[in-house]
Amino acid sequence: MKVEATAARTRHTITVTDGTEIFFKDWGAGQPIVFSHGSPLNSDAWEDQMVFLADRGYRCIAHDRRGHGRSSHLDRQ
Repeated sequence: MKVEATAARTRHTITVTDGTEIFFKDWGAGQPIVFSHGSPLNSDAWEDQMVFLADRGYRCIAHDRRGHGRSSHLDRQ
């Protein structure tokens, strides 16, 4: 059974000091839970858990690590 989140779903990108863009999802409100994926995955790996917890009053934050998913990879020369 697929459950649709009723909590707000937002997606953002931040740019860190070296110019890398980091993508993250910020869903729900309340006590925050931060999700960090392993290689070679991205933040989508946590989507089912994020929907479940956001619908139960938690704020769920998951990012795409540098060079993974929608985050950029800064090439050093």
